[in-house]
Amino acid sequence: MTHNAIQNLLLKRFILATGTYALAILLLWLAILSGHFQGSVRSALIATVLVMFSQSLLFMIFFSGRNLRFPDPSLTEVQVLLGIGWQTWLIAHLDGARGAFLIFYVLILMFGLFHLPRRAFVRCAALVFFSFASLNLWEGYHFELADPTLAALQVCVLFIVLVWLALYASYVQASRLRMRQRRFALQAHQDTLRGMMRQLEDLVATDELTGLFNRRHFLRLASRELQNMDASVEHGLALIDLDHFKRINDLHGHAAGDQVLQAFAGVATACLREGDVLARYGGEEFVLLLPDCNPERLTSCCERLRLAFTEVQLIGLNVPDLSLSAGMTLLAVGDELDDALQRADQALYRAKRDGRNRCAAAWENVDA
Repeated sequence: MTHNAIQNLLLKRFILATGTYALAILLLWLAILSGHFQGSVRSALIATVLVMFSQSLLFMIFFSGRNLRFPDPSLTEVQVLLGIGWQTWLIAHLDGARGAFLIFYVLILMFGLFHLPRRAFVRCAALVFFSFASLNLWEGYHFELADPTLAALQVCVLFIVLVWLALYASYVQASRLRMRQRRFALQAHQDTLRGMMRQLEDLVATDELTGLFNRRHFLRLASRELQNMDASVEHGLALIDLDHFKRINDLHGHAAGDQVLQAFAGVATACLREGDVLARYGGEEFVLLLPDCNPERLTSCCERLRLAFTEVQLIGLNVPDLSLSAGMTLLAVGDELDDALQRADQALYRAKRDGRNRCAAAWENVDA
């Protein structure tokens, strides 16, 4: 969850607690009107004002975000303790209706059931029991209990309910811990799966021998570039063929041929800028896409590749006169990729026909 979502959730929980206070205050005044409240109206007014003040203060803390400075941003234990204090004061001023209002102790603890740590919940439950029991003992000591046996029964019932709530809170906390651990484990599995998916995507898009893009992935990238082109931009496209590659395989073996392919991939990658796309088109043939390019830059890039490849020294192999031929063309808005590749292929054929180890462009004026 995002930071704002968590804060909104905490604010909604606080509003729910405030609504419970409003109901409790309503019941207080009903008790006053029905004659079950033994205190004065003035004390009830003071208590009502104090409750409203405490809730207003908490609202300002939540609304301003200052609650995030505390170890528990929900301030659950603070709200539970305030509720226990208010409830104990209210019960102390009730006569025969005291038992009916004991349910509010349970509501207060239920508010912290899912959010208080186990020790904090047991601490609050113990405070409830000792508050109510001490109240009855105090009144019994001063012979103010109207029905001591009923008071003793209420204390026993409250004790049983609190013990049950404490046990249930422990069960809930253990269940939440297991769910959290499972969620973390699931997240770890999802991260692992995402990593494996990325590896699979790389394998699908990459030529295993050279580490360059493969033909399928290049065609996908080039098609996307064509669709997103601006009318004022041209792309450069070149087909590159390593000269006399079959002869290298025949004389030195396929392992040497693989080393030549890898050497070209390393040299070409070092010569290209970020954003340029180089892929193995098939066999000893490669395809190059230069976004936002002009004829001069495309020619310069291909010549740089050609010269760099002629200077390659293979480790452990004596393969002289390495060279390549390239056919170049430009892509504009509205071009079909197949047509552009055909133009580049024709230019490549002309470069090989004219003696290899050269770059030929489709835009050059040549005799048929």
